[in-house]
Amino acid sequence: MKITDLQVLLKVAELQSITAAANQLDISSSAASIAVKRIEQALGAQIFVRTTRQLRLTPEAERYLPLCQQALDLLQQGQILIHEEQQAIGGELKIAVSSEMGRNLMKDLLNKVMEEHPSLTLRLHASDSRTDFYRDGVDVALRAMTKDAALDSNLYGFKICNIPHVICAAPTYKERYGVPTSPAELPGHNALLYKLYEVVHDTWELFDHDDQQYKIKLNSNRAVNDGDIVRRWCVDGVGIAKKSAIDVGEDLLNGRLERILTDYHIPNTEMWLMLPSRQLISPAIRLIRDELKQVISELRARLIEQGSIGEHEWPVD
Repeated sequence: MKITDLQVLLKVAELQSITAAANQLDISSSAASIAVKRIEQALGAQIFVRTTRQLRLTPEAERYLPLCQQALDLLQQGQILIHEEQQAIGGELKIAVSSEMGRNLMKDLLNKVMEEHPSLTLRLHASDSRTDFYRDGVDVALRAMTKDAALDSNLYGFKICNIPHVICAAPTYKERYGVPTSPAELPGHNALLYKLYEVVHDTWELFDHDDQQYKIKLNSNRAVNDGDIVRRWCVDGVGIAKKSAIDVGEDLLNGRLERILTDYHIPNTEMWLMLPSRQLISPAIRLIRDELKQVISELRARLIEQGSIGEHEWPVD
């Protein structure tokens, strides 16, 4: 028995006319008549006594129609309840982020979201290792990746922004050791290296204004599998680091770090909010997506205004 058939039945009973009910429901008279017949066949009873001038309810219909109305009212209440729950910012959110994003950008952003929506609870998985949605039990992951990698991942995602990368050092390092003026001089400095899955990323790729590529093998006295420690070492003045402008944005704005080799650029990556399925998108995830875009857009504007990064270096799609 179809819900639409019940709606037709109640309208016919209200107006005592199949034609009038069909007009109000914007369907044909034949479709309305067929809907009524389907219900009568399902019930095994006649609903209306038809005369040439009007329709009259049978005794069975007089007992059935109030229950039919109650059933439709309950179904409508259920639809409203589900809609309200889908629009509410609440429940448990399990999100995976890199250690650096978790300690810095996401910590403050999530504090703000949860203060405004106290019914939201958070389970944060902070690690630089690649998260497995099913093994680690997370709903959504914030990842830095290339666009091709995002499209090939068999996941559903929202692109948050482009991520420019910079080479930087603390003022204390520059005063003590000077700075390289070309990629060829980089091996003469101490590089602060990132290590993931026991692989040390000790080669940096740079391009000049003519897009000539430079692949530089670096010398280093330290490497770590935590991006935020690389940043902190750099602020401490013990070496030169290659970092995303998002991770060191506040350090650049506050003068704790300064860019070097600005005549050379590093290929951009992208930030994506990834989910294993489109069906897992919730109002909380949409809110975090929008908050991330807003916070990063504001950081970009501040860095451009200060002159720490060029507008062309941080494109907006």
